[in-house]
Amino acid sequence: MPDPTPLLAAAERLADRFRAMPQSSLTRQAPAGLELARKLARASGAAAEIPDAGAFVVGDQIAVAAHDLALTLATTEGPDADRILADALRAIAEF
Repeated sequence: MPDPTPLLAAAERLADRFRAMPQSSLTRQAPAGLELARKLARASGAAAEIPDAGAFVVGDQIAVAAHDLALTLATTEGPDADRILADALRAIAEF
């Protein structure tokens, strides 16, 4: 079972960036941020898609999806868990 601490730290940093963005930047970047949150949620096995609740909540959606994925990874072992964690970290870093 991989250590999800780096995932949580990276996601919180990105979420804080979204929370601190001026509205003009947030409006431009929110669709990509929402897609990242949805990707993290799918990786955790979420049954429902994260809704588009507006640009101002995207940072929180990223953080929540990352926390859900961290909980999933805490109970998953093997190479799949390592791959999922690596993919999630890469997606956040590419943002």
